[in-house]
Amino acid sequence: MKLLFVVNPISGGVDKEPFLIEARALCINYGIKYEIFKTTGTNDEAEVQKAIDAFKPTRVVSIGGDGTTLFTAIALLNLNIPMGIIPLGSANGMAVELSVNLNPLEALKDILMSNVIEGLDMLLINDKHYTMHIGDVGLNASIVEAYEKDENRGMATYAKYFIEALKTLSPFKVTVNANGKSVSSHVLMTAICNARKYGTGVPLNKLSNPMDGQFEIVLIEEVNFTSLIKAGLSKFDEQFMDDQSGQVIAAESAEIIFDKPRLLQLDGEVIDFYKEIKIEMLKGAVQLISTKSNTYISAK
Repeated sequence: MKLLFVVNPISGGVDKEPFLIEARALCINYGIKYEIFKTTGTNDEAEVQKAIDAFKPTRVVSIGGDGTTLFTAIALLNLNIPMGIIPLGSANGMAVELSVNLNPLEALKDILMSNVIEGLDMLLINDKHYTMHIGDVGLNASIVEAYEKDENRGMATYAKYFIEALKTLSPFKVTVNANGKSVSSHVLMTAICNARKYGTGVPLNKLSNPMDGQFEIVLIEEVNFTSLIKAGLSKFDEQFMDDQSGQVIAAESAEIIFDKPRLLQLDGEVIDFYKEIKIEMLKGAVQLISTKSNTYISAK
């Protein structure tokens, strides 16, 4: 076995070195060849491809948050090299969704030992952007944009911008073309879901499965005090989830049209303003090293 560790040193403000010390010791003890690739923010896409081509790993390990997971998955598109996830970011939403062990060393042991490897879906947006988790336009995208500019982090900062956005944002028109039908509505947020929950643990819908070959578009038509209470409680018990505040459309491809160009965020990263968004499902785009604890696999 040859492991390539793909590390984002700054994700989540978490120091990765203590884990890497343990990971190196584990690999040395079991005679596992390994290399470490650290992102720098400069030409990372090309550099990681060079590392993969030169080292020819049998497994790749993503170390960071949701953004690092997505970066690693994009690097492995069409290569048929399985990847595992070590959750060491500020938002580990995809890792939680996939039942990855939240203890980094135990997660690494699962990656080394497991023969449970299944296809994980990705979405292609407007033929050039990828997402594995959740993207949206409207309320949350505006919060993410403000949050990224703030030096402070954490739920208190997020809550501050949530309240500010809620005061200023008004409903906007959206049209969704999918499954041979057209649906129009006035919404506060349009979410593109390959998974059920945000990194905060708050679920957007009950249907999304990142390993089933389809995605969900969630149209949030209103957010009031009652729905906020239910959203908070649904983090702990999904029976509190409020399905009455919007619509859920499941599809394998879709087109979303807004009344004017609006801000899109994907997996916590602000992308750009778009009036139209085209979504294409890439079924089983990357091979995920998982375990039978993953409910999406155990349910098959």
